[in-house]
Amino acid sequence: MLFRAVRRPSPSSASPPVLPGFRPGRGCLRVGEPRADVAWRPRLTFVLILCLAVFLPGVAHAGDPVAELASGSFDTVRQGVDDLAASGNPRAAAILSALENDNLYYLPGDPPKLFISTDDGDTYSDALTGAKADDPGDDVKSVRINNAVRSAIDAALGALRLFDPRASVRAEAAEAVFTSHDPGALPSLDKAIAKEADAGVKRKMEQARAAVVIADTQAPQDQRLAAVTVLRDRGGDGARNLLSIAANESGPVAVAAKAAVEAVDRVMRLWGFAQSVYYGISLGSVLLLAAAGLAITFGVMGVINMAHGEMVMLGAYTTFVVQGAMHAWLPGLYGLNLLVAVPLAFLVSGLVGVAIERSLIRFLYGRPLETLLATWGLSLVLQQVVRSVFGANNRDVDTPAWMSGATQWGGLTITWNRLYIIIFAFLVVAALMAALRYTPLGLRMRAVTQNRRMAAAMGIKTPWIDAMTFGLGSGVAGIAGVALSQIDNVSPNLGQGYIIDSFMVVVFGGVGNLWGTTLGALTLGIVNKFLEPIAGAVLGKIVVLVLLILFVQRNPRGMFPLKGRAVET
Repeated sequence: MLFRAVRRPSPSSASPPVLPGFRPGRGCLRVGEPRADVAWRPRLTFVLILCLAVFLPGVAHAGDPVAELASGSFDTVRQGVDDLAASGNPRAAAILSALENDNLYYLPGDPPKLFISTDDGDTYSDALTGAKADDPGDDVKSVRINNAVRSAIDAALGALRLFDPRASVRAEAAEAVFTSHDPGALPSLDKAIAKEADAGVKRKMEQARAAVVIADTQAPQDQRLAAVTVLRDRGGDGARNLLSIAANESGPVAVAAKAAVEAVDRVMRLWGFAQSVYYGISLGSVLLLAAAGLAITFGVMGVINMAHGEMVMLGAYTTFVVQGAMHAWLPGLYGLNLLVAVPLAFLVSGLVGVAIERSLIRFLYGRPLETLLATWGLSLVLQQVVRSVFGANNRDVDTPAWMSGATQWGGLTITWNRLYIIIFAFLVVAALMAALRYTPLGLRMRAVTQNRRMAAAMGIKTPWIDAMTFGLGSGVAGIAGVALSQIDNVSPNLGQGYIIDSFMVVVFGGVGNLWGTTLGALTLGIVNKFLEPIAGAVLGKIVVLVLLILFVQRNPRGMFPLKGRAVET
């Protein structure tokens, strides 16, 4: 009866609708029929799955990092980077590093294979195992990346290194995440913060988490407000940039971010002032090294030595020769080349200075104009001799590993080479002061400086003191050349850039007074560094020179003039 009711509906009832694409007949069902076993649904589902498998083959590999990296699509490769980082694969860091360096290749197939090549592309290894692999042939293809993929790689590598056993690597990873502030690194950051035992590294991780949270506008408001506090305490350009973006929003987060930006700016101005003072002390220490020897010769002998810069140049070339010799014959001690160069530069420049005094200067005492012209001509001769021996091109002088790099102290960037030069300059000046005060040669030099005639009457051989004084001043200039070789080009013209500044320092501080030379060098260095951002390097030097002229007009003998009967007359 049921079958007949279906096949013979009453004439008054409308025919039920027919499934589109199907013709009613035997074995076909009309829509709306009260049948539980609808036979067409399993078949239609099978057809849809078959179509997806044919037209969307990538769906079959969803979540497979290897297949995603071998897809050829930048978006899919980026997803593969994220999936590989989250997979826990012990080879993830090596694979991502190879991808970052364009050394990751894939061989199409089902499934595809990943290979890591050497930089020269001669050998391959299996990316998943690290084992050496046979040459995959011409079918192998490079995994291409763009800027978006590179950003994802940086964030992924940063997240992976958060669990490195070395604290320094974890700290670098936290800084990388702070810079990228990729939201994908947040789960790894939370795990790393929970496990971290080092307080300094943990603080960097918390700052990185704050950067991720503040950059995510969908994050909870209470977390973003806490992130504003963390970034304000961190300070610096990176934190300020993130806070500035948040300050352009609306709501409580924007208000807190604006206040944090103002606080960071105040702190950054203070650190900027400290940075300028540090750069000024650094420049002043260089001037001090160059002028310390000149202060001795000019103060004791009254000689305007225009060849003093060439003594500095000889010290720098001595450093170059020492480095070449130690690299060839003592490579195991190459890291100590500067320690060897310092005494040798002092001896070379000092002996040349003694020879100059005995052969030229001693005939020109009391004739300052002739002395100036003679030493200026001598400087040209020394420059040409160096050009003939070493060539006119700049020479490379290596910086030892212990002097390379920089460190961050709050908002102050301290470069190791400048810091060592500052310490070295003060040690040299301290040694000079001790030698002048406590050694017999120093006592005789001071006596000749204060009253040459009386010193001669007391039996002091003033010609011998003159030669030793000139040699000492030239030797100190050679030591200055060792230091300058680490921050300037070693060339025949090296000393010319410091001779005028050296005379300015000596005149400003007081002729023959090392205390005055020290304070004069530091003062001129700091004033220069504060004027350069305002007036520029050239105009800043002009302003300093004008100020120095005005000062000398009022104090002709400098800040700390020497005392003595002969000096005062």
